[in-house]
Amino acid sequence: MKNESILSVKDLSVSFHMYEKGLEQYDLKVISNMTLDVRPGEIVVIAGSSGSGKSLLAHAVMGLLPENAAISGEISYKGKVLSQKDKEKLRGKEFALVPQSVSFLDPLIKVEAQVRGPKPDMAKIEAQKEIFKRFQLDEKTEKLYPFQLSGGMARRVLVSTAVLSGAEVIIADEPTPGLDLDMAMEALKVFRELADEGKAVILITHDIDLAFHMADRIAVFYAGTTVEMAEAEDFRQGEHALRHPYSKALWRALPQNGFEPISGFQPYAKYLPKGCLFSPRCPYKTEKCEEKIPMREVRGGYVRCIHAD
Repeated sequence: MKNESILSVKDLSVSFHMYEKGLEQYDLKVISNMTLDVRPGEIVVIAGSSGSGKSLLAHAVMGLLPENAAISGEISYKGKVLSQKDKEKLRGKEFALVPQSVSFLDPLIKVEAQVRGPKPDMAKIEAQKEIFKRFQLDEKTEKLYPFQLSGGMARRVLVSTAVLSGAEVIIADEPTPGLDLDMAMEALKVFRELADEGKAVILITHDIDLAFHMADRIAVFYAGTTVEMAEAEDFRQGEHALRHPYSKALWRALPQNGFEPISGFQPYAKYLPKGCLFSPRCPYKTEKCEEKIPMREVRGGYVRCIHAD
């Protein structure tokens, strides 16, 4: 079962219908041919710089994109391609999101009701109390409203909500900011335990050094597309085990690996280069890099690069 994907994203593209000066309209493509899958029992970490499409992917899967968004490609759950109505039915039941913003908590409802859900039984109430203890949330936290929580407390409440949801697929979008190192590690351990119980976890994070040690696979995003899917062990082994030039640069940019920057910057969605989106910053660029670059299998992983071997 673990070898079969429960959630699959294939050639996903997302555009926003925008207005410029006056009444001039245009479509801004922010995600292009993005590919991802996650299996029961594993954590897939999504790594990449800000603006690479990580949170947009989460919102696309959950059906939370605004009305001016247009989607192409496929998002499948248990082999079925999902419509917007399907996503809405699955949301909060089969799918759970730990959102990046703590403002997702309802300001008019006490914490206990938001975490436990409607009509909780004693087992769920006890489970809520147990996870609160684990996250060092005082028992009186249950009776508070969101505005009475600190940022770190609100973050732990959101993680608790996902843990108690019973969902098969959990997407955690930056769940550790505002937490100290010990509490961040505890949150990641909880996600590891959920995966070990058979859940599928997608973890979006900038704390990639911490996440590498909890993950099974890593998806590297750049400028709204997937450039590499690799085993987490490849990142732990080092640069030589990776395939894409950007993945290698990301590894070198970690503090313990020299904190080495690269020249240039991630392109704005309105001015994407032809072909490989990383090509303007890549030392291996050739004319062929300006053509469409598909994902292909290389050394047991998948990469969007014609030079990878």
